[in-house]
Amino acid sequence: MAEIVYLRMKKNLELDRMQELQLKDIAFLTTQYNAKKNLESMRIYRITEKDQDLVVIDSFLIIEHLNKVYPNLEIQVIGPTHTIVRIHKRRKLPSTIMSSFVWILLFIGTAMTIMNFHYDVSMQEVQQKLHYLLTGEENDYPLWIQIPYSIGLGLGMLLFFNHWFNKRFNEEPSPLEVEIFNYQQALDNYISHHENKLNDTDHSG
Repeated sequence: MAEIVYLRMKKNLELDRMQELQLKDIAFLTTQYNAKKNLESMRIYRITEKDQDLVVIDSFLIIEHLNKVYPNLEIQVIGPTHTIVRIHKRRKLPSTIMSSFVWILLFIGTAMTIMNFHYDVSMQEVQQKLHYLLTGEENDYPLWIQIPYSIGLGLGMLLFFNHWFNKRFNEEPSPLEVEIFNYQQALDNYISHHENKLNDTDHSG
């Protein structure tokens, strides 16, 4: 009777250097087979310069390889069917001048966006009318409204993005993090579809 090995591929794997991948690096496995440690330490793939920044390892290739070495095993894949390996090569840190330039550029762009929005909705006129309704006096610059409003705007942005530098206010993800996650999911789906399409073309040829 064949021994059963349950295999669940890791969806993503990030590396910072070229290295040899073992089965335990790209997948979780459980089995009552005595040689579980041998299976986990089995060499699957070696990352080289020709792989550039991205490698997709399909579970079908792993099953094929395991069946050759252990013909008495029955491999059952649960969950994802492939692992996307990303290689983050070490890059030079940006210079202080370049970082400062980008920060200033983003700051000016954000300030212009906020000012243009307030101009479009006539925020100053609204605040002037609000001041008149509350005090009965006209004032072109109701600072007692404008200053707290400006502070509240900044605090609202911090709460919206749920970050103060590296510190989080709570465990709930911010809308920006959700959008980045959705983008990453779509990107992974595209990569896996594109890779499978290339593999099908290679096999048909």
